[in-house]
Amino acid sequence: MNPIHSLLTPSLPSLPTLGGTHAAESAAPFKDFLLDSIQQVNQMQQEANQAVEQLATGGEVSPAEVLTAVQKADLAFKMMIQVRNKLVDAYNEVQAMRV
Repeated sequence: MNPIHSLLTPSLPSLPTLGGTHAAESAAPFKDFLLDSIQQVNQMQQEANQAVEQLATGGEVSPAEVLTAVQKADLAFKMMIQVRNKLVDAYNEVQAMRV
């Protein structure tokens, strides 16, 4: 499965039962998912940089492959930024709630 597909259709862990679980235990899989996604985006950006470097130095890479790698990295980065924005919005909304 390619990294973009795994970012778009993540396999989320099953929800824990309410009895006896702590918030930190149920948040750990989400944290791990976010960290893995960030690492995948970073890997795609590094691959795109390597492809551009190979094209510039006359390596055996086609311009189409370079363009595809750059576009994949760009799309993944933009999606990561949108996820971050939604998380920040949700955090701000929770902070604004009156208890």
